[in-house]
Amino acid sequence: MPSSLAAARRLFAVLFLGFASGLPLALTGQAMQAWLTVDGVDIATIGFLGLVGIPYTFKFLWAPLMDRFEPPFLGRRRGWLVLTQLALAAGLAWMAGLSVQDNAALFAVAALAIAFLSASQDIVIDAYRTDVLAAKERGLGGSLSVFGYRLAMILSGGVSLIWAEQWGSWPRVYLTMAVIMVVAAAVSLTLIPAVSSASRPLASDPRKELAGFLAMLAGFAGGWFAARLGLLAVGLDPDSPSKWLQLAFILAQLAAALPLGYWAARRAGFVTLNQSLDSYFAQSGAWAFLLLIILYKLGDAFAGVLTTPFLIKGLAFTQAEVGIVNKIIGIWLTILGALAAGAVMLRISLYQALLAFGVLQLVSNFGFYVLALLGKGAWGSLTLPPFDLGFVALDAATEIDRLLMTAIAFENVSGGMGTAAFVALLMGLCNHRFTATHYALLSAFAAVGRIYVSPLSGVLSEAIGWPSFFLFSVAMAVPGLLAVWWMRAHIQSLNDEPGRA
Repeated sequence: MPSSLAAARRLFAVLFLGFASGLPLALTGQAMQAWLTVDGVDIATIGFLGLVGIPYTFKFLWAPLMDRFEPPFLGRRRGWLVLTQLALAAGLAWMAGLSVQDNAALFAVAALAIAFLSASQDIVIDAYRTDVLAAKERGLGGSLSVFGYRLAMILSGGVSLIWAEQWGSWPRVYLTMAVIMVVAAAVSLTLIPAVSSASRPLASDPRKELAGFLAMLAGFAGGWFAARLGLLAVGLDPDSPSKWLQLAFILAQLAAALPLGYWAARRAGFVTLNQSLDSYFAQSGAWAFLLLIILYKLGDAFAGVLTTPFLIKGLAFTQAEVGIVNKIIGIWLTILGALAAGAVMLRISLYQALLAFGVLQLVSNFGFYVLALLGKGAWGSLTLPPFDLGFVALDAATEIDRLLMTAIAFENVSGGMGTAAFVALLMGLCNHRFTATHYALLSAFAAVGRIYVSPLSGVLSEAIGWPSFFLFSVAMAVPGLLAVWWMRAHIQSLNDEPGRA
Protein backbone atom coordinates (compact mmCIF):
# COMPACT_ATOMS: atom_id res chain seq x y z
CA MET A 1 0.00 0.00 0.00
CA PRO A 2 1.26 3.52 -0.70
CA SER A 3 2.56 4.87 2.62
CA SER A 4 2.55 8.63 2.12
CA LEU A 5 -0.34 10.80 3.27
CA ALA A 6 -0.52 12.43 -0.17
CA ALA A 7 -0.96 9.03 -1.87
CA ALA A 8 -3.64 8.05 0.68
CA ARG A 9 -5.53 11.29 -0.05
CA ARG A 10 -5.38 10.62 -3.79
CA LEU A 11 -6.69 7.09 -3.38
CA PHE A 12 -9.46 8.23 -1.03
CA ALA A 13 -10.50 10.81 -3.64
CA VAL A 14 -10.64 8.10 -6.33
CA LEU A 15 -12.77 5.83 -4.10
CA PHE A 16 -15.11 8.68 -3.18
CA LEU A 17 -15.50 9.88 -6.77
CA GLY A 18 -16.17 6.32 -7.93
CA PHE A 19 -19.13 6.35 -5.54
CA ALA A 20 -20.29 9.76 -6.81
CA SER A 21 -20.07 8.48 -10.40
CA GLY A 22 -22.14 5.36 -9.75
CA LEU A 23 -24.93 6.97 -7.73
CA PRO A 24 -26.97 8.68 -10.50
CA LEU A 25 -26.88 5.77 -12.96
CA ALA A 26 -29.74 3.69 -11.51
CA LEU A 27 -31.77 6.83 -10.79
CA THR A 28 -32.51 7.11 -14.51
CA GLY A 29 -32.52 3.32 -14.95
CA GLN A 30 -33.62 0.55 -12.58
CA ALA A 31 -34.81 2.79 -9.72
CA MET A 32 -36.77 5.05 -12.07
CA GLN A 33 -38.38 2.02 -13.71
CA ALA A 34 -39.42 0.70 -10.28
CA TRP A 35 -40.90 4.09 -9.39
CA LEU A 36 -42.88 4.27 -12.63
CA THR A 37 -44.07 0.67 -12.29
CA VAL A 38 -45.37 1.26 -8.76
CA ASP A 39 -47.14 4.42 -9.97
CA GLY A 40 -48.97 2.35 -12.61
CA VAL A 41 -47.24 3.77 -15.69
CA ASP A 42 -47.68 1.58 -18.77
CA ILE A 43 -44.79 -0.54 -20.05
CA ALA A 44 -44.62 1.35 -23.37
CA THR A 45 -43.96 4.65 -21.57
CA ILE A 46 -41.37 3.03 -19.30
CA GLY A 47 -39.65 1.58 -22.36
CA PHE A 48 -39.65 4.98 -24.07
CA LEU A 49 -38.05 6.60 -21.01
CA GLY A 50 -35.19 4.11 -21.31
CA LEU A 51 -33.88 6.35 -24.11
CA VAL A 52 -32.79 8.95 -21.56
CA GLY A 53 -29.53 6.97 -21.25
CA ILE A 54 -28.36 8.21 -24.67
CA PRO A 55 -25.98 10.89 -23.23
CA TYR A 56 -23.74 8.15 -21.81
CA THR A 57 -23.09 6.94 -25.36
CA PHE A 58 -22.16 10.32 -26.84
CA LYS A 59 -20.34 12.02 -23.96
CA PHE A 60 -17.15 12.21 -26.05
CA LEU A 61 -18.83 14.98 -28.08
CA TRP A 62 -18.67 17.57 -25.29
CA ALA A 63 -15.69 16.18 -23.37
CA PRO A 64 -13.28 18.58 -25.20
CA LEU A 65 -15.13 21.56 -23.69
CA MET A 66 -14.40 20.18 -20.21
CA ASP A 67 -10.72 19.93 -21.15
CA ARG A 68 -10.58 23.46 -22.54
CA PHE A 69 -12.68 25.50 -20.08
CA GLU A 70 -12.35 25.80 -16.30
CA PRO A 71 -15.02 27.29 -14.01
CA PRO A 72 -13.42 30.31 -12.27
CA PHE A 73 -11.95 30.10 -8.75
CA LEU A 74 -12.56 26.37 -8.28
CA GLY A 75 -9.53 24.94 -10.08
CA ARG A 76 -8.78 22.40 -12.79
CA ARG A 77 -11.23 19.43 -12.71
CA ARG A 78 -12.55 20.35 -9.23
CA GLY A 79 -14.68 23.16 -10.68
CA TRP A 80 -16.53 20.86 -13.07
CA LEU A 81 -16.93 18.28 -10.29
CA VAL A 82 -18.63 20.75 -7.95
CA LEU A 83 -20.84 22.22 -10.67
CA THR A 84 -22.04 18.89 -12.08
CA GLN A 85 -22.70 17.47 -8.61
CA LEU A 86 -24.70 20.51 -7.50
CA ALA A 87 -26.60 20.43 -10.79
CA LEU A 88 -27.33 16.73 -10.28
CA ALA A 89 -28.68 17.49 -6.80
CA ALA A 90 -30.95 20.17 -8.26
CA GLY A 91 -32.08 17.84 -11.06
CA LEU A 92 -32.93 15.02 -8.64
CA ALA A 93 -34.88 17.42 -6.41
CA TRP A 94 -36.73 18.71 -9.47
CA MET A 95 -37.54 15.17 -10.62
CA ALA A 96 -38.82 14.30 -7.12
CA GLY A 97 -41.48 16.99 -7.50
CA LEU A 98 -42.76 15.75 -10.86
CA SER A 99 -45.39 13.19 -11.81
CA VAL A 100 -45.00 11.26 -15.04
CA GLN A 101 -48.77 10.76 -15.20
CA ASP A 102 -49.46 14.51 -15.00
CA ASN A 103 -46.68 15.59 -17.37
CA ALA A 104 -44.77 12.74 -19.02
CA ALA A 105 -42.85 15.09 -21.33
CA LEU A 106 -41.49 17.25 -18.48
CA PHE A 107 -40.60 14.13 -16.46
CA ALA A 108 -38.67 12.80 -19.47
CA VAL A 109 -36.83 16.13 -19.82
CA ALA A 110 -35.81 15.97 -16.15
CA ALA A 111 -34.59 12.38 -16.51
CA LEU A 112 -32.66 13.28 -19.67
CA ALA A 113 -31.07 16.26 -17.90
CA ILE A 114 -29.96 14.03 -15.02
CA ALA A 115 -28.47 11.50 -17.46
CA PHE A 116 -26.62 14.31 -19.29
CA LEU A 117 -25.25 15.73 -16.02
CA SER A 118 -24.31 12.23 -14.83
CA ALA A 119 -22.42 11.55 -18.08
CA SER A 120 -20.70 14.94 -17.71
CA GLN A 121 -19.69 14.09 -14.14
CA ASP A 122 -18.27 10.79 -15.43
CA ILE A 123 -16.15 12.70 -17.96
CA VAL A 124 -14.50 14.86 -15.32
CA ILE A 125 -14.16 12.02 -12.76
CA ASP A 126 -12.38 9.84 -15.32
CA ALA A 127 -10.12 12.78 -16.18
CA TYR A 128 -9.44 13.63 -12.52
CA ARG A 129 -8.55 10.02 -11.65
CA THR A 130 -6.14 9.85 -14.57
CA ASP A 131 -4.55 13.22 -13.76
CA VAL A 132 -4.13 12.74 -10.02
CA LEU A 133 -2.75 9.19 -9.82
CA ALA A 134 0.91 8.27 -10.30
CA ALA A 135 1.60 5.45 -12.76
CA LYS A 136 2.28 2.94 -9.95
CA GLU A 137 -1.09 3.81 -8.33
CA ARG A 138 -3.27 3.22 -11.40
CA GLY A 139 -3.99 -0.45 -10.69
CA LEU A 140 -5.09 0.15 -7.09
CA GLY A 141 -6.85 3.34 -8.16
CA GLY A 142 -8.80 1.48 -10.82
CA SER A 143 -9.91 -1.14 -8.29
CA LEU A 144 -10.98 1.48 -5.73
CA SER A 145 -12.93 3.28 -8.43
CA VAL A 146 -14.81 0.07 -9.29
CA PHE A 147 -15.40 -0.51 -5.55
CA GLY A 148 -16.92 2.93 -5.04
CA TYR A 149 -18.98 2.70 -8.23
CA ARG A 150 -20.49 -0.67 -7.28
CA LEU A 151 -21.27 0.50 -3.74
CA ALA A 152 -23.20 3.43 -5.17
CA MET A 153 -25.10 1.17 -7.55
CA ILE A 154 -26.12 -1.02 -4.60
CA LEU A 155 -27.41 2.09 -2.83
CA SER A 156 -29.27 3.69 -5.75
CA GLY A 157 -30.29 0.48 -7.52
CA GLY A 158 -31.01 -1.78 -4.54
CA VAL A 159 -31.29 -0.03 -1.17
CA SER A 160 -33.40 2.70 -2.79
CA LEU A 161 -36.11 0.09 -3.51
CA ILE A 162 -36.12 -0.91 0.16
CA TRP A 163 -36.39 2.74 1.23
CA ALA A 164 -39.25 3.32 -1.21
CA GLU A 165 -41.08 0.31 0.27
CA GLN A 166 -40.47 1.42 3.86
CA TRP A 167 -41.21 5.11 3.32
CA GLY A 168 -43.97 4.62 0.77
CA SER A 169 -42.56 7.48 -1.28
CA TRP A 170 -40.24 7.49 -4.28
CA PRO A 171 -40.02 11.33 -4.28
CA ARG A 172 -38.55 11.13 -0.76
CA VAL A 173 -35.94 8.65 -2.02
CA TYR A 174 -34.92 11.02 -4.83
CA LEU A 175 -34.72 13.96 -2.41
CA THR A 176 -32.43 11.84 -0.22
CA MET A 177 -30.21 11.13 -3.22
CA ALA A 178 -30.16 14.88 -3.98
CA VAL A 179 -28.88 15.55 -0.44
CA ILE A 180 -26.15 12.94 -0.95
CA MET A 181 -25.05 14.72 -4.12
CA VAL A 182 -24.87 18.04 -2.22
CA VAL A 183 -22.58 16.34 0.32
CA ALA A 184 -20.52 14.96 -2.58
CA ALA A 185 -20.10 18.49 -3.96
CA ALA A 186 -18.95 19.73 -0.54
CA VAL A 187 -16.38 16.93 -0.29
CA SER A 188 -15.17 17.61 -3.86
CA LEU A 189 -14.73 21.29 -3.01
CA THR A 190 -12.89 20.88 0.29
CA LEU A 191 -11.22 17.48 0.63
CA ILE A 192 -9.96 16.10 -2.67
CA PRO A 193 -6.40 17.04 -3.70
CA ALA A 194 -5.65 19.25 -6.69
CA VAL A 195 -4.48 17.69 -9.95
CA SER A 196 -0.95 17.89 -11.29
CA SER A 197 0.25 21.14 -12.83
CA ALA A 198 0.89 19.10 -16.00
CA SER A 199 -2.87 19.06 -16.49
CA ARG A 200 -3.66 22.46 -17.97
CA PRO A 201 -5.95 23.64 -20.77
CA LEU A 202 -4.85 24.98 -24.12
CA ALA A 203 -4.52 28.74 -24.50
CA SER A 204 -6.84 28.81 -27.52
CA ASP A 205 -9.52 31.32 -28.57
CA PRO A 206 -12.63 30.39 -26.53
CA ARG A 207 -15.05 31.77 -29.14
CA LYS A 208 -13.43 29.70 -31.85
CA GLU A 209 -13.57 26.62 -29.60
CA LEU A 210 -17.33 27.06 -29.07
CA ALA A 211 -17.89 27.69 -32.78
CA GLY A 212 -15.92 24.52 -33.56
CA PHE A 213 -17.98 22.53 -31.07
CA LEU A 214 -21.26 23.71 -32.63
CA ALA A 215 -19.91 22.94 -36.12
CA MET A 216 -18.97 19.43 -34.97
CA LEU A 217 -22.47 18.86 -33.59
CA ALA A 218 -24.01 20.11 -36.83
CA GLY A 219 -21.78 17.81 -38.88
CA PHE A 220 -22.55 14.85 -36.65
CA ALA A 221 -26.30 15.45 -36.83
CA GLY A 222 -26.16 16.06 -40.58
CA GLY A 223 -24.31 12.80 -41.21
CA TRP A 224 -26.68 10.86 -38.92
CA PHE A 225 -29.86 12.05 -40.62
CA ALA A 226 -28.40 11.92 -44.13
CA ALA A 227 -27.53 8.25 -43.67
CA ARG A 228 -30.99 7.55 -42.27
CA LEU A 229 -32.71 9.26 -45.21
CA GLY A 230 -30.49 7.38 -47.65
CA LEU A 231 -31.43 4.03 -46.14
CA LEU A 232 -35.11 4.98 -46.14
CA ALA A 233 -34.82 6.02 -49.79
CA VAL A 234 -33.71 2.52 -50.82
CA GLY A 235 -36.68 0.99 -49.03
CA LEU A 236 -35.15 -0.11 -45.73
CA ASP A 237 -37.27 0.21 -42.57
CA PRO A 238 -35.56 1.23 -39.29
CA ASP A 239 -38.55 -0.14 -37.36
CA SER A 240 -38.23 -3.57 -38.94
CA PRO A 241 -38.49 -6.48 -36.47
CA SER A 242 -35.14 -7.70 -37.82
CA LYS A 243 -32.46 -6.96 -35.21
CA TRP A 244 -29.82 -7.15 -37.95
CA LEU A 245 -31.50 -4.38 -39.92
CA GLN A 246 -31.86 -2.22 -36.81
CA LEU A 247 -28.16 -2.73 -36.06
CA ALA A 248 -27.29 -1.92 -39.69
CA PHE A 249 -29.14 1.41 -39.39
CA ILE A 250 -27.22 2.37 -36.25
CA LEU A 251 -23.84 1.40 -37.69
CA ALA A 252 -24.52 3.16 -41.01
CA GLN A 253 -25.61 6.34 -39.24
CA LEU A 254 -22.54 6.32 -37.01
CA ALA A 255 -20.30 5.61 -40.01
CA ALA A 256 -21.64 8.76 -41.68
CA ALA A 257 -21.97 10.97 -38.60
CA LEU A 258 -18.54 10.55 -37.02
CA PRO A 259 -16.39 11.42 -40.08
CA LEU A 260 -18.62 14.36 -41.01
CA GLY A 261 -18.55 15.68 -37.44
CA TYR A 262 -14.76 15.33 -37.35
CA TRP A 263 -14.42 17.07 -40.73
CA ALA A 264 -16.61 19.96 -39.53
CA ALA A 265 -14.55 20.27 -36.33
CA ARG A 266 -11.35 20.44 -38.40
CA ARG A 267 -12.79 23.04 -40.75
CA ALA A 268 -14.14 25.22 -37.94
CA GLY A 269 -10.97 25.02 -35.86
CA PHE A 270 -12.15 23.10 -32.79
CA VAL A 271 -8.59 23.26 -31.45
CA THR A 272 -8.93 21.20 -28.26
CA LEU A 273 -10.57 18.30 -30.09
CA ASN A 274 -8.18 18.49 -33.02
CA GLN A 275 -5.02 18.65 -30.92
CA SER A 276 -6.37 15.99 -28.58
CA LEU A 277 -6.83 13.53 -31.45
CA ASP A 278 -3.47 14.49 -32.95
CA SER A 279 -1.86 13.91 -29.55
CA TYR A 280 -3.38 10.46 -29.15
CA PHE A 281 -2.60 9.22 -32.66
CA ALA A 282 0.96 10.56 -32.49
CA GLN A 283 1.85 7.95 -29.89
CA SER A 284 3.32 4.62 -30.93
CA GLY A 285 0.75 1.86 -31.36
CA ALA A 286 -2.27 4.19 -31.19
CA TRP A 287 -4.45 2.23 -33.63
CA ALA A 288 -3.39 -1.10 -32.17
CA PHE A 289 -4.39 0.10 -28.70
CA LEU A 290 -7.88 0.92 -30.01
CA LEU A 291 -8.14 -2.64 -31.34
CA LEU A 292 -6.94 -4.01 -27.98
CA ILE A 293 -9.56 -1.91 -26.15
CA ILE A 294 -12.36 -3.36 -28.29
CA LEU A 295 -11.13 -6.96 -27.99
CA TYR A 296 -10.07 -7.23 -24.35
CA LYS A 297 -13.56 -7.59 -22.82
CA LEU A 298 -15.22 -9.10 -25.91
CA GLY A 299 -15.38 -12.66 -24.58
CA ASP A 300 -16.82 -11.34 -21.32
CA ALA A 301 -19.41 -9.35 -23.27
CA PHE A 302 -20.59 -12.41 -25.22
CA ALA A 303 -20.87 -14.53 -22.07
CA GLY A 304 -22.55 -11.86 -19.96
CA VAL A 305 -25.03 -10.19 -22.28
CA LEU A 306 -27.59 -13.04 -22.11
CA THR A 307 -26.78 -14.49 -18.69
CA THR A 308 -30.19 -13.74 -17.15
CA PRO A 309 -32.28 -15.19 -20.04
CA PHE A 310 -29.96 -18.23 -20.12
CA LEU A 311 -30.43 -18.93 -16.42
CA ILE A 312 -34.18 -18.26 -16.22
CA LYS A 313 -35.43 -19.42 -19.62
CA GLY A 314 -32.69 -21.82 -20.64
CA LEU A 315 -32.17 -23.64 -17.32
CA ALA A 316 -35.42 -22.80 -15.46
CA PHE A 317 -33.82 -21.23 -12.40
CA THR A 318 -36.24 -19.06 -10.42
CA GLN A 319 -35.99 -15.28 -10.57
CA ALA A 320 -35.33 -15.20 -6.82
CA GLU A 321 -32.40 -17.62 -7.06
CA VAL A 322 -30.87 -15.74 -10.00
CA GLY A 323 -31.38 -12.45 -8.21
CA ILE A 324 -29.68 -13.62 -5.03
CA VAL A 325 -26.70 -15.20 -6.78
CA ASN A 326 -26.20 -12.82 -9.68
CA LYS A 327 -27.39 -9.46 -8.37
CA ILE A 328 -26.65 -9.62 -4.64
CA ILE A 329 -23.77 -12.04 -4.08
CA GLY A 330 -22.34 -11.50 -7.57
CA ILE A 331 -21.94 -7.74 -7.27
CA TRP A 332 -19.97 -8.12 -4.02
CA LEU A 333 -17.77 -10.72 -5.65
CA THR A 334 -17.06 -8.23 -8.44
CA ILE A 335 -15.97 -5.73 -5.80
CA LEU A 336 -13.81 -8.42 -4.16
CA GLY A 337 -12.19 -9.20 -7.51
CA ALA A 338 -11.47 -5.52 -8.18
CA LEU A 339 -9.89 -4.99 -4.75
CA ALA A 340 -7.82 -8.17 -5.12
CA ALA A 341 -6.63 -6.95 -8.51
CA GLY A 342 -5.58 -3.62 -7.03
CA ALA A 343 -3.52 -5.36 -4.37
CA VAL A 344 -1.88 -7.68 -6.91
CA MET A 345 -1.12 -4.81 -9.31
CA LEU A 346 1.05 -3.13 -6.67
CA ARG A 347 3.46 -6.02 -7.24
CA ILE A 348 3.18 -6.84 -10.95
CA SER A 349 3.29 -4.82 -14.14
CA LEU A 350 0.27 -3.63 -16.10
CA TYR A 351 1.12 -6.06 -18.92
CA GLN A 352 1.28 -9.00 -16.51
CA ALA A 353 -2.02 -7.97 -14.93
CA LEU A 354 -3.84 -7.61 -18.26
CA LEU A 355 -2.56 -10.99 -19.43
CA ALA A 356 -3.20 -12.89 -16.17
CA PHE A 357 -6.64 -11.39 -15.54
CA GLY A 358 -7.54 -11.85 -19.20
CA VAL A 359 -6.77 -15.57 -18.89
CA LEU A 360 -9.01 -15.74 -15.81
CA GLN A 361 -11.81 -14.02 -17.74
CA LEU A 362 -11.47 -16.59 -20.53
CA VAL A 363 -11.47 -19.55 -18.13
CA SER A 364 -14.52 -18.18 -16.29
CA ASN A 365 -16.60 -18.57 -19.46
CA PHE A 366 -16.08 -22.34 -19.21
CA GLY A 367 -18.18 -22.20 -16.04
CA PHE A 368 -21.23 -21.22 -18.08
CA TYR A 369 -20.38 -23.90 -20.65
CA VAL A 370 -20.33 -26.56 -17.91
CA LEU A 371 -23.58 -25.19 -16.51
CA ALA A 372 -25.22 -25.31 -19.95
CA LEU A 373 -23.91 -28.83 -20.54
CA LEU A 374 -24.77 -30.42 -17.18
CA GLY A 375 -27.84 -28.38 -16.32
CA LYS A 376 -29.57 -27.39 -13.13
CA GLY A 377 -28.94 -29.58 -10.06
CA ALA A 378 -25.85 -31.34 -11.46
CA TRP A 379 -23.78 -30.51 -8.35
CA GLY A 380 -26.67 -30.42 -5.91
CA SER A 381 -27.63 -27.39 -3.85
CA LEU A 382 -26.78 -25.66 -0.61
CA THR A 383 -28.99 -23.81 1.83
CA LEU A 384 -28.19 -20.14 2.27
CA PRO A 385 -29.41 -19.11 5.74
CA PRO A 386 -31.08 -15.73 6.41
CA PHE A 387 -28.65 -12.88 7.05
CA ASP A 388 -28.58 -9.12 7.44
CA LEU A 389 -25.23 -7.40 6.98
CA GLY A 390 -26.73 -3.92 6.74
CA PHE A 391 -25.65 -3.41 3.13
CA VAL A 392 -27.25 -6.67 1.98
CA ALA A 393 -29.84 -8.99 3.56
CA LEU A 394 -31.73 -12.23 2.94
CA ASP A 395 -35.05 -12.61 4.77
CA ALA A 396 -35.51 -16.40 4.53
CA ALA A 397 -33.39 -19.49 3.99
CA THR A 398 -32.97 -20.16 0.25
CA GLU A 399 -31.74 -23.14 -1.77
CA ILE A 400 -28.86 -22.20 -4.08
CA ASP A 401 -27.56 -24.40 -6.90
CA ARG A 402 -23.88 -25.19 -6.27
CA LEU A 403 -22.85 -25.18 -9.93
CA LEU A 404 -24.68 -21.90 -10.51
CA MET A 405 -22.95 -20.34 -7.50
CA THR A 406 -19.55 -21.58 -8.67
CA ALA A 407 -19.96 -20.27 -12.23
CA ILE A 408 -21.28 -16.86 -11.13
CA ALA A 409 -18.64 -16.48 -8.41
CA PHE A 410 -15.73 -17.22 -10.77
CA GLU A 411 -17.14 -14.97 -13.49
CA ASN A 412 -17.69 -12.00 -11.16
CA VAL A 413 -14.33 -12.21 -9.40
CA SER A 414 -12.38 -12.54 -12.66
CA GLY A 415 -14.51 -9.84 -14.32
CA GLY A 416 -13.78 -7.42 -11.47
CA MET A 417 -10.05 -8.14 -11.76
CA GLY A 418 -10.07 -7.64 -15.53
CA THR A 419 -12.00 -4.37 -15.20
CA ALA A 420 -9.51 -2.94 -12.69
CA ALA A 421 -6.58 -3.68 -15.03
CA PHE A 422 -8.52 -2.34 -18.02
CA VAL A 423 -9.23 0.97 -16.25
CA ALA A 424 -5.51 1.27 -15.49
CA LEU A 425 -4.76 0.73 -19.19
CA LEU A 426 -7.16 3.50 -20.25
CA MET A 427 -5.62 5.89 -17.72
CA GLY A 428 -2.16 5.12 -19.03
CA LEU A 429 -3.16 6.03 -22.59
CA CYS A 430 -4.35 9.56 -21.71
CA ASN A 431 -2.33 12.74 -22.15
CA HIS A 432 -2.77 15.04 -19.13
CA ARG A 433 -3.67 18.06 -21.27
CA PHE A 434 -6.56 16.21 -22.94
CA THR A 435 -7.54 13.64 -20.30
CA ALA A 436 -11.29 14.23 -20.48
CA THR A 437 -11.37 13.90 -24.27
CA HIS A 438 -8.99 10.94 -24.46
CA TYR A 439 -10.74 8.93 -21.76
CA ALA A 440 -14.21 9.62 -23.18
CA LEU A 441 -13.08 8.48 -26.64
CA LEU A 442 -11.30 5.37 -25.35
CA SER A 443 -14.25 4.37 -23.17
CA ALA A 444 -16.51 4.76 -26.21
CA PHE A 445 -14.37 2.17 -28.02
CA ALA A 446 -14.50 -0.02 -24.91
CA ALA A 447 -18.31 0.02 -25.11
CA VAL A 448 -18.39 -1.24 -28.71
CA GLY A 449 -18.31 -4.92 -27.76
CA ARG A 450 -20.76 -4.55 -24.88
CA ILE A 451 -23.33 -2.69 -27.01
CA TYR A 452 -23.15 -4.46 -30.34
CA VAL A 453 -22.73 -8.12 -29.37
CA SER A 454 -26.29 -8.33 -28.02
CA PRO A 455 -28.12 -8.86 -31.35
CA LEU A 456 -25.49 -11.34 -32.55
CA SER A 457 -25.62 -13.22 -29.24
CA GLY A 458 -29.38 -13.72 -29.41
CA VAL A 459 -29.31 -15.08 -32.95
CA LEU A 460 -26.22 -17.23 -32.33
CA SER A 461 -27.47 -18.83 -29.11
CA GLU A 462 -30.70 -19.88 -30.84
CA ALA A 463 -28.84 -21.22 -33.85
CA ILE A 464 -26.14 -23.31 -32.13
CA GLY A 465 -27.50 -23.88 -28.60
CA TRP A 466 -26.22 -22.68 -25.23
CA PRO A 467 -23.22 -25.05 -24.77
CA SER A 468 -21.75 -24.17 -28.17
CA PHE A 469 -22.53 -20.50 -27.62
CA PHE A 470 -20.47 -20.37 -24.44
CA LEU A 471 -17.61 -22.22 -26.15
CA PHE A 472 -17.82 -19.51 -28.81
CA SER A 473 -17.56 -16.87 -26.05
CA VAL A 474 -14.35 -18.57 -24.88
CA ALA A 475 -12.97 -18.38 -28.42
CA MET A 476 -13.87 -14.68 -28.62
CA ALA A 477 -11.71 -14.02 -25.53
CA VAL A 478 -8.59 -15.32 -27.30
CA PRO A 479 -8.02 -12.34 -29.69
CA GLY A 480 -7.93 -9.97 -26.71
CA LEU A 481 -5.18 -12.03 -25.05
CA LEU A 482 -3.23 -12.18 -28.31
CA ALA A 483 -3.55 -8.40 -28.61
CA VAL A 484 -2.15 -7.96 -25.09
CA TRP A 485 0.81 -10.21 -25.91
CA TRP A 486 1.39 -8.45 -29.25
CA MET A 487 1.34 -5.01 -27.56
CA ARG A 488 3.44 -6.04 -24.54
CA ALA A 489 6.30 -3.62 -25.19
CA HIS A 490 3.93 -0.66 -25.59
CA ILE A 491 1.97 -1.66 -22.48
CA GLN A 492 5.19 -1.97 -20.46
CA SER A 493 6.13 1.57 -21.45
CA LEU A 494 2.83 2.83 -20.05
CA ASN A 495 3.45 1.01 -16.77
CA ASP A 496 6.91 2.54 -16.42
CA GLU A 497 5.83 6.06 -17.34
CA PRO A 498 5.50 8.52 -14.44
CA GLY A 499 2.90 10.56 -16.29
CA ARG A 500 2.55 11.99 -19.77
CA ALA A 501 2.31 15.73 -20.15
